[in-house]
Amino acid sequence: MLLALCAPAGARAASAVSVSLDALHPGPAVPREFLGLSFEAGALPQISRYARGGDLVTMLRSLGPGIIRFGGITADENAGWTDPQTPQPPWSTVAITPADIRAVAVLAHRSGWRVLLTVGLAHYEPQAAAREVAAASRALGHSLAAVEIGNEPDAYGKHGLRELPWLAQGFTEQSTTYREAIAALTPGVPIAGPDVSGSGIFTDWGNAEALTQSPAMLTGHHYPLGCAQTPAPSIEQLLSPATRALESRSLANYTRVGLADGIPVRVDEANSVSCGGVAGISNTFASALWATGYITQVMASGAAGINLQGNPANCLGYTPVCAPTPDALAAGRLRAQPDWYSLLLTSSLIGCRPLPSTVASGASPNVLIAPFACPGHALRVVLVDDQPPGSPLLTVRLAVGGSRRVAGVLRLTGPSQTATAGVLLGGRAVSARGSWRPAAGGRVIVRSGIAAVKLPASSAALVSVPRA
Repeated sequence: MLLALCAPAGARAASAVSVSLDALHPGPAVPREFLGLSFEAGALPQISRYARGGDLVTMLRSLGPGIIRFGGITADENAGWTDPQTPQPPWSTVAITPADIRAVAVLAHRSGWRVLLTVGLAHYEPQAAAREVAAASRALGHSLAAVEIGNEPDAYGKHGLRELPWLAQGFTEQSTTYREAIAALTPGVPIAGPDVSGSGIFTDWGNAEALTQSPAMLTGHHYPLGCAQTPAPSIEQLLSPATRALESRSLANYTRVGLADGIPVRVDEANSVSCGGVAGISNTFASALWATGYITQVMASGAAGINLQGNPANCLGYTPVCAPTPDALAAGRLRAQPDWYSLLLTSSLIGCRPLPSTVASGASPNVLIAPFACPGHALRVVLVDDQPPGSPLLTVRLAVGGSRRVAGVLRLTGPSQTATAGVLLGGRAVSARGSWRPAAGGRVIVRSGIAAVKLPASSAALVSVPRA
């Protein structure tokens, strides 16, 4: 469904590539709530206050419907539920209360987004988790998309949270107890899982979840680069053809399990470099190029959605939105980071269906091409050129059909791959209040059924061809 092209080692960069689209064999439509954000559970009290002030509601609305997840390591290690029946646990540094959950429900109502909530499993407290889910269900109703039991439970053993060997069977036994406690207080709450740390473990853990838990959704995480890896993570590696190829195989691992069992799969936590990201990579325009490509890869895979992980208090790491100062954080005055522009660009693909495509002639280094058939017989094609600045200008020749006359081009640009500011989509930045609208869009005349789009290195574009 998607082309990630690379030239042989030592080959000269090509200046043109021709692509034909197979409109007769589209894939499944991109779901309505495909896009999402993921925050630490420990940030839930802070995020909940943005329901009545700040920029987050405006920003969420600009993407259309989506799912906001609260999870991450703090769901297990820092954030503890407390209510009149449940004292705050001594291990927690952040208390989540019924008032916080009610505020999240207001955020969901005002934004049109739903909530994926993670309850802690590392500290084995099924009754407290059941009371938290009951409060969430009362407050959120249908806006509670699902509940996850534990965050990255496959890693509990190596983090000292369970005795080794710690396998999927042990998780199944303990999560079953949680499910029973939750069902006793709130029957019918949808459960998602196993929320594993990556696709490599998903065959065992995802199959076990599907067979024993009847989940509403299968979930797992993705970070292409590791914070402690050797050699150290770099922009060159993040945007390499090898990384794109590995990501395609990773997504195949995820969707294979879901398709076998007829259960939707969501990459519910993803971003550029693990452990919160790396400054100079995760907060740069390079991360927007990576995210644009990866989001379209997830769409083309048939997965149900993706949540980009973020931390509103850390503008130096990975995050679609952040507050540059403590005062701004308290008030909810959020800034759109480079990742946010990737969500904006891909939001117009909701409801579209990925198309198979082939290179008719030429070859191109490190370019991703993702075509979609959209409602009303429109065509949209995402182009991402990951080549470094100074590489030759590329012409992508798209065979869009002889009766189409013009194509619109919405460009995603930045001053450089390392830029942390100056990112533009459609010639404009997101406003200080979180809204965005493009300037006058570019156009390409379709001649003899071919839309020839000029694509500078280190840029992306959304090509839109209306109904013939």
